Amino acid sequence: MNSIYNFKLKTIEGNTLSLQDYKDKTLLIVNVASKCGFTSQYEELETLYKKYKDEGLLILGLPCNQFGFQEAGSNNEISEFCQLNYGVSFPMFSKIKVNGKDEDPLYTFLKKQKTGLLGTKDIKWNFTKFLVNKGGEVIERFAPSTSPLSFEKKIQDIL
Repeated sequence: MNSIYNFKLKTIEGNTLSLQDYKDKTLLIVNVASKCGFTSQYEELETLYKKYKDEGLLILGLPCNQFGFQEAGSNNEISEFCQLNYGVSFPMFSKIKVNGKDEDPLYTFLKKQKTGLLGTKDIKWNFTKFLVNKGGEVIERFAPSTSPLSFEKKIQDIL
C-alpha cells in the first residue's frame, strides 16, 4: 500500500472506517493511552482540534496497550475516560498494536514513511505523533515527549 488512504480502522464504537473518508484533511495520528505520563497531552490535542477542525485538521486517537500496559481498559472505558477527563471530541479508534508481528498495517506504513531518532522504525512509547498533509503525505514524526502545541505552526502551515 502506497497511500494512507488505502487503510481502514475500526472506530472506538466498532465501525469500520476508511481513511479515504479523510482525504483532503490534515491528520495528526497519535497512539494514546489513559495511564501514561503523557496522557495530559489529550488536553493539548483537544485544544488543537477545536482551534483548527474547521480549517480541516483531524486528530486520530489510536489507543495502544503495548507500553507498560497503560491502556488496559475496554474501548468503552477508554472513550468514557477521554470524554470525562479531557472532553475529547476528535475521532477515537479501537485499540491497536503499533509494533510487532500483529501491528496495525497503518503503523507499518507510517513508520516506513517517517522513521524515528537515528532511523529507528519502532514506536518507542505512547503519544508518538505523525503529521499527514491533505495529500496523504506523512510530513513529520514527533516523539512522545514533544508537546502537541509546540508544533502548532507546522500544522498551520499545511492546513
